[in-house]
Amino acid sequence: MKEHEVAQKNPLTLAFVGDAVQTLFVRLELAKSDLRPSELHRRASQQVCAQAQAKRFDEIFDSLDEIEKSIAMRARNANHNTVPKNCTIAQYHKATALEAVIGYNYLMSQHERVKEIMGDLKC
Repeated sequence: MKEHEVAQKNPLTLAFVGDAVQTLFVRLELAKSDLRPSELHRRASQQVCAQAQAKRFDEIFDSLDEIEKSIAMRARNANHNTVPKNCTIAQYHKATALEAVIGYNYLMSQHERVKEIMGDLKC
């Protein structure tokens, strides 16, 4: 895809991709360990949850470029048709923004930037 095509995607579509990318990345990192499957799932869930994603969004927001900030704001302000269960609405919106930025960079084949945005895993 071309940059303008990716940047114009629905931000919730970008978040959909970003969630999958982050989940896969976390699971691949955890698979390198010798943990039991139940522990793998618990640790992955701690990383790929709205609370952790919202916290990471706050940490990296100032380092985003203008396009990434634009995508993040569009995603954060998008009309969500779901209600968060284990987080606040504000956390849910920030998590969606982070996922959209990850999705954008992944679709742009900027995989090193994706890793930077996700940061060090605390698994």
